[in-house]
Amino acid sequence: MAFNIAAQQSAQYLQPATPPPTPPASGYALPFSAGAYEGRLDDIRRTEYPQLFDSSTLDSGVEPQLKTVFLDHAGSTISSASHIRAVASELLTQIPANPHSRHVESQWTQRRIDHARDRLLEFLGTTAEQYAVVFTANATAAIRLAAEITPLTSDGEFCYTRESHTSIVGVRNLVAERGVKPRPMEFDKIDAVVAPGCGRGTSLLAYTAQCNFSGQRFPLDVADRIAKLYKSDENAAVGHAPWWVLVDAAARAASSPLELNKYKAGPDFVALSMYKIFGAPTGLGALLIRRSSVPYLCPKGYFGGGTVAGLAFDRQWQVYRSDIESRLEDGTLNFQDILSLHHALDAHSRIYGSIHSVASHTQSIVRYALQAMRELRHRNGLPVCEIYGHRDNAQFGPTIAFNVKDRGARHIGYAEVDRLATMAGISLRSGRFCNPGAAQKWLQLSASELMQHSSLGFVCGDDHDLIDGKPVGALRVSFGAMSNEHDIDVLIAFLRQQFCDYSLAKDAVAELSKSPGHAAQSSSSDNSIQARVERVVIYPVKSCHGWTVPPNMSWRITRHGLRYDRSFVIMRENSTVPMQQKQYPKMALIRPRIDEQKSILVLEAQGYSPLEISLRPKDLRLEATESQICGDRIQAVRVRSDHISSWLSSVLSVSCYLACEPRLLASDTAESPDGFAGKSFANEAQILVVTHESARQVEKWVAEDSASSANTQTTRISPMQYRPN
Repeated sequence: MAFNIAAQQSAQYLQPATPPPTPPASGYALPFSAGAYEGRLDDIRRTEYPQLFDSSTLDSGVEPQLKTVFLDHAGSTISSASHIRAVASELLTQIPANPHSRHVESQWTQRRIDHARDRLLEFLGTTAEQYAVVFTANATAAIRLAAEITPLTSDGEFCYTRESHTSIVGVRNLVAERGVKPRPMEFDKIDAVVAPGCGRGTSLLAYTAQCNFSGQRFPLDVADRIAKLYKSDENAAVGHAPWWVLVDAAARAASSPLELNKYKAGPDFVALSMYKIFGAPTGLGALLIRRSSVPYLCPKGYFGGGTVAGLAFDRQWQVYRSDIESRLEDGTLNFQDILSLHHALDAHSRIYGSIHSVASHTQSIVRYALQAMRELRHRNGLPVCEIYGHRDNAQFGPTIAFNVKDRGARHIGYAEVDRLATMAGISLRSGRFCNPGAAQKWLQLSASELMQHSSLGFVCGDDHDLIDGKPVGALRVSFGAMSNEHDIDVLIAFLRQQFCDYSLAKDAVAELSKSPGHAAQSSSSDNSIQARVERVVIYPVKSCHGWTVPPNMSWRITRHGLRYDRSFVIMRENSTVPMQQKQYPKMALIRPRIDEQKSILVLEAQGYSPLEISLRPKDLRLEATESQICGDRIQAVRVRSDHISSWLSSVLSVSCYLACEPRLLASDTAESPDGFAGKSFANEAQILVVTHESARQVEKWVAEDSASSANTQTTRISPMQYRPN
């Protein structure tokens, strides 16, 4: 029922952007004035980010109506309108061309590329004297390139800190091919690990400047500290220190000045992504390489077009270009995206003034959000949000990872919260955010647990959000330069409406197993939700017609949902994907019926004799097989029966067979067979609850749309027109 509540109230959350709704009565005040960017923030949002609003209300003379509250800036921020218009204008008036040619347009493009390098360095607080800019496809490609050209030795190490993005962790496989040992570590152990005498070979240390899970920030002076250690070491060789430093700054650069020039040594490599900072271009990253480190770099194994000054086809001879940028940029650069970078820098400067202004604003926003989320509590005083990080005097960026708990301190699945947020017009992120180390730390997940989950078929990014009541991921809200306090107010209103005093207690759900027509309500006095179950419909065969449980007949709810619901699927021969009604409409003609006294499933179709299938496993000839539901690997059991397969194939006009879930072989009260816990042919949820109020609301929306389109036909919507997946 929560889904229907969210759908009905999404418009309530997204009221006109100004004035914002009254903040929660918690006593906290705005830590910043409404004058962000000299009082221009509301105008900036309307003129530069119209994609946030309902377009029909932008020029209506009234305050615009928000279309979405975007809280996933750590994933990708929003591109500004003036940036996109400027790019379109240039592409319509100029001819960007392959810079490897020598004609006028080509040379103009090359000059624009060279200038873009200088401008990007200026934005990052450094110069071309200190760093070279090598353009890549994205930050991941920049990280891989840095690992390839670091002069590692087989007696060296690759060390990466816990908060590293998957793209850094993945380097361990790359360096293993060179005989280099990977070493995961905590950030506060760096000084001990890199100290003189602790290692022998040339090693690489990689860490993130800002954790994309919790938002925790880490200092950029590690390379300086290493340089000082080895400068004072009398036994150190002249030249580069034995430790090379790679910093992943993709998450941090959008909301914090890097000011690389203030570091004497500075990182050898800095990886960046342009869309993380500006919203666009999305196909452009960069690897900054410290100029003083260039002479010591290892040559790449592969070379592409544009990287060599001389090359023989029939002899192992090539001469690489002298400048490091041309030497490492394989093939033709993404020159149109580099031209877009110019306009991104122009728009950012014109709109916000400087990255320092953005840093100040986003820090104010995250403080406001943190205080509001911490003060959001159930009536018994327990917190609604479990926030990961933002404590112990550590520095954090504008990112908050959290999970939601019910009034009994039980976790609510993050996938469920994410879906409800989407229906309420709020865009946030859920999962582990491609950051395994931070996820394991904050969610207290061991490597053994993750390996066990994987062996059971759980895949990162799927809908398995709770295992034995424990979250395997989290929710994340992150803020950008154009975020405002109203965005947080909408988020808080959503969390309060949906989850304050909400309970996952089993007593309320258990009441649903009573006969239809009985009232189901929580035994807790502070839960006002009441519902009367009017009808129970189950779908014994997925995607076929439903069967209504006869009135006054009780129906058992097992730990996996309604008994026999979606226990069977129909699969084509030589396929692992169950057939769906969308592709095979004739499936709707198959009507199931369950005879509990005889313990049989009866399938009926017009023009065919009824097909009886025993629900007793001992009566069936079964064979293990595999199935896939929405990309998830699901173990299934094939029902080996020529009679059943022939009946289904004849009705559906396609060669197919019947399969069932392994849990059908176990008793309702028993645990699932080993390896099948939590898996189901029900790809979204075990139970769909539809209320008459929801049906009436949909009917009202349809009527409004019909009125606006001059369609006078009345459409009646009943709860029975809904069906689970």
